[in-house]
Amino acid sequence: MSNARLREDICRYGRSLFERGLTPGSSGNISVRLDDGGWLVTPTNASLGFLDPARLSHLDAGGRHVSGDKPTKEIPLHSALYETRGAARAIVHLHSTNAVALSMLPEIDPRAALPPMTPYCLMRAGQIALLPYYRPGDPAVADAIRGLAGKYASVLLSNHGPVVASDTLEAAVFATEELEEGAKLYLMLRNLNPRYLTPAQVKDLVREFNLDLPIVDDHGHPHDPDD
Repeated sequence: MSNARLREDICRYGRSLFERGLTPGSSGNISVRLDDGGWLVTPTNASLGFLDPARLSHLDAGGRHVSGDKPTKEIPLHSALYETRGAARAIVHLHSTNAVALSMLPEIDPRAALPPMTPYCLMRAGQIALLPYYRPGDPAVADAIRGLAGKYASVLLSNHGPVVASDTLEAAVFATEELEEGAKLYLMLRNLNPRYLTPAQVKDLVREFNLDLPIVDDHGHPHDPDD
């Protein structure tokens, strides 16, 4: 895909996310990795609803700013995900309300922030890791991402928001949307003893759609096979 087309796609998806209230103000950021290893990334303090294709930040393969506006301060976050998720070509980071709320609940399992509620949340977002709080732009978040060893394409930053990597920008956007809807469902059903997908149902999804999910325990929750 051409550089110009990727720029247009970043702006188009950013506007869609903004207009639906999934990332307010100048929050959130998007990056796409180019064939030469460089990136296109949204600028710092830029609203995803009003991006200019010509002003997107262009970084080289070493993460150095080549052209466009100054890039988002979340570069360490994106860099670590690209480093550990070799197949990733796009990353979406939002401050979506329900996912942020989910990240603040005390009972959330850091290895599986959402239980298996719907097939599409598992199929798009997969298992979701929860990381501790880091201030926005803190380089230490990169080490936390590296500590996940590439096992998670979807990560929830405590008191901050979701960050999702995928092989295309469209897939990353769709996965982030499914994560947000999953968080919304969890908040709606919290303490109501909902019926989650069974281990057999999850294993069927893994087999049918070749999902990269960890082993499922007897309660239907994905868990780390190294435990």
